Amino acid sequence: MKHLVIAEKPSVARDIARVLHCGQKSAGCMEGKDYIVTWALGHLVTLADPEQYGEQYKTWSMDTLPMLPKNWKLVVIRQTAKQYHAVRDLLFRKDVSDVIIATDAGREGELVARWILEKAGSHKPVRRLWISSVTDKAIREGFAHLRPGKDYENLYHAAVARAQADWVVGINATRALTCKYNAQLSCGRVQTPTLAMIAAREEEIRSFVPTPYYGLKAAAGGISFIWTDSASKSSRTFDKARIDAIYRNARKELKVTDIAKKTKKSQAPALYDLTALQKEANQRYGYSAKETLNIMQRLYETHKILTYPRTDSRYLTTDIVGTLKERLEACAAGPWRKTAALLARQEIRPSGSFVNNAKVSDHHAIIPTEEYVRLETLSSDERKIYDMVVRRFLAVLSPACETEEISVAGTIGQERFTAKGSIIRKAGWRQVYDSDWQDMDEDEDDFSGQEGRDSFGLSGSTQTLDLDVSSLRPGSILPVTALAITKGSTKPPAYFTEGTLVAAMENPVKYLKNKNKTIVRTLGETGGLGTVATRADIIEKLFNSFLMEKKGNEIHITSKGKQLLSLVPPDLKSPELTAQWELRLQAISRGKDSDRKFMGEIQDYTRRLIQQIKDADGTFRHDNLTRHKCPQCGKLMLEVNGKHGRLLVCQDRECGYRETLSRRTNARCPVCHKKMELVGKGDAQRFVCSCGHKEKLSAFQERKKKEGKGGNKRDVAAYMRKQAKEAEKPINNAFAEAFKNLDLSKGISGSKKEKQRTKKFL
Repeated sequence: MKHLVIAEKPSVARDIARVLHCGQKSAGCMEGKDYIVTWALGHLVTLADPEQYGEQYKTWSMDTLPMLPKNWKLVVIRQTAKQYHAVRDLLFRKDVSDVIIATDAGREGELVARWILEKAGSHKPVRRLWISSVTDKAIREGFAHLRPGKDYENLYHAAVARAQADWVVGINATRALTCKYNAQLSCGRVQTPTLAMIAAREEEIRSFVPTPYYGLKAAAGGISFIWTDSASKSSRTFDKARIDAIYRNARKELKVTDIAKKTKKSQAPALYDLTALQKEANQRYGYSAKETLNIMQRLYETHKILTYPRTDSRYLTTDIVGTLKERLEACAAGPWRKTAALLARQEIRPSGSFVNNAKVSDHHAIIPTEEYVRLETLSSDERKIYDMVVRRFLAVLSPACETEEISVAGTIGQERFTAKGSIIRKAGWRQVYDSDWQDMDEDEDDFSGQEGRDSFGLSGSTQTLDLDVSSLRPGSILPVTALAITKGSTKPPAYFTEGTLVAAMENPVKYLKNKNKTIVRTLGETGGLGTVATRADIIEKLFNSFLMEKKGNEIHITSKGKQLLSLVPPDLKSPELTAQWELRLQAISRGKDSDRKFMGEIQDYTRRLIQQIKDADGTFRHDNLTRHKCPQCGKLMLEVNGKHGRLLVCQDRECGYRETLSRRTNARCPVCHKKMELVGKGDAQRFVCSCGHKEKLSAFQERKKKEGKGGNKRDVAAYMRKQAKEAEKPINNAFAEAFKNLDLSKGISGSKKEKQRTKKFL
C-alpha cells in the first residue's frame, strides 16, 4: 500500500518527491515505491457563490438579503478543476492506504487540503507534515515525525469559520451597498478598517497646525553645547521670549559642572518576521508588500535558502539552536563569508533576545536554511532580500556592540547646557552592517504633534559628537566663541507608505479612537488587521479597487474611498471587529470555543448590518467622469489612478472596457532625473516628466543606445512586455467577477457569467 502526500504547490511537491524517491511522473502526481506525491494549486475548492444557493440570488436585490446558507456548499474552482480531479482519482485508488497533508503549516494550508478531502468525500486516515522550511533535511525530519490528522481538526474548524464569516459579512454588505447606492462599493472586516486608517492619517495631516519652537546652541572649548531646560530636560521651548531673554543675558564663558563616562552594551535588532521585512524592504528598496512576499516565496520554495516567510514571530525555538552552525556554514558566501565562517567556529550561546518558545506560534522567525546558497542563481531582487535576512541572522549571533558614552554638562550664567558623545569600543554586531546600519525598526509615525522633528533634525535633548574631554575637569571655564538661537517647528505625521501601512495593520492600536484596555489587549494578542499572509493582498485589493492611490511613494485615499467610508456602517471601519474575530478563531483552533456558536453570532451580526445599510441616508456620485465615451457601449468613462498609472474605465460593469492613459516607468528624466511616465499609443508614445520634459519613445531608445545603457532592442522589448502585462492585470477588487456583468443603468441584475468564482473576501 502507498501513502498519498498532498502538497500546496508543485514546487514543494517536487522537493518532497525527490526526498521520498518518487521519480515516476504521471498526470498531476509523482509516484514512487511507497509514496505518491500530488499537489494543489493554491485552493482547488472554495465556497459556492450565492446564486448556487437559489435562483433568487441570481438577481442582486435588497429583498434577498441577508443571504445566510444553512448547509454550506463547496465547489471546484474552474481554473484548477483538472488538478482537482487528478487528486480525487488518486484519493480513491485502491492501493492508497492513507493521506499525508503536506500543505503550508498554518490555518489556510490546513483549509486547502481538508476542503479537497471533504469535496472528494475521502474518509481515509490522515496524517500531518508540519515543517517550516523545505530543505531536504527538514522534509526528512518532518516525515520521521508525522502527527495524527486529528491533532489539527480544531485548526481546520477555525479556518472554515473564518472563510464562512468573511463570505457572509463581505458578500452581504457588498451586495447591500451596491443595491443601495447603484455603484460598485465593497467592504470587509480587514480592508475597510485599513482604508479608515489611511483616511484618519490624512485628516490628521490636514488638520495639523505647525508650532514653532526654539533652542540655543553654544560653541565653547571646541565643543558644541545645546541648551537644556533644567526642569523638563528638553532642548527646546515654545516660549520665544524666554529664549530671547537667555540669549541677551548670556555670559561669554561656560563653567563645566559635570563630566560622566558610561559603558553601554546594545544587542542586535530582532530577527525578521514578514511584516518587519516588508516594512524595511519598502524603506530600503521601494518594494511593495506583495513584491517582498513574492521574492521571499521564491527564496523559500525555489532556492530553498530561507525558511517559511509567512511568519509573525521574530524569535526561534530551542530545537532550532542545534542547527544554527549548519545554517551559518550554508550562508558563508560572498560578502558574508568571513563573518559567517568566524561565527560557525565559535560556541553559539542562545539568549532570550532571539530564542523564546513562548513567542513562537506556528512558525519561527525568518532565517537562512541549511541549504548552501549559490549567489549566481539569484536575481538582483532576490539577492537584496537574502542579504537583509542573512545580515540580520549574523548580527543576532554576534556579540553585543559596546560603546562608551561621554556627557559634559555646564552652565552659562544660570542656564544649563549639555553635550553628549559616544565612542564605539567594540563594534560587535555592527560589523555585520559595516557603515550601512540604519535603525529601520524605529517607528517613523512616532514623530508627530508637539514632539515632532525640528528642521535641524534634533529630536532629542542632546547632540551626538565624538568628545575629547581629557583636559576638562568640573569647574573648568571654557570661553564661549559662538551662541545662536535655533528654530524648528513641529511636523505632522508622514503619509503612509506600503511599508508603514503593513506595520500599522500589524499594530493598529494607535489608530483606535476608543483605547479600551480589552480591545488593546485583544489586538495585541491577535496580531492586528489580517495576517502576515494576507496583508499584502489586502493592500493590492485597495489599490485595484481604486479606493486608494499612490503619489510617489505615499499612499492617499481617493474620492471613492472617502465616499465609501461615509456610507459603511461604523462597525466595519474599526479594527475592533477583526480583533474580536481573530481572538475567537484562535480559541476555536485551540478547542476552547465552538465554531457553531461563532457562526450563529456572525449571522445575527449580519442581519443587523444589512438593516443598518437599508435604513441609512446617503448618496454616491462619480466625481471622476470624463468626456471620453466608451468605444464599446458609448457611456462616459471614469478616469482612475491605478497603482501603475492612469486608466480610463467604463462605468458600466457589464461592459468592462478599459484603456491605459499613462504608465509609471523606471526611465529617468535627462533633465531632473525623476522617473517619467509613458503616455500615448503606438508610434505616438512618449515619455513625460513632471519638470516639463517630453521625449518620444523612439528618441528615448536612440538616446539610450548612444549612452550605452541598456537601450538595445531586447531590453526595450522586455520593458514594453512588462508594461503591457501590468496593463492587463485585473483592476477590480475581489468582487470584480460578480460586478462586471451588472448593468447598473438597467437595475441590479445578474447573468450567467456572474456565476464565476468570487474570490474570498477580507
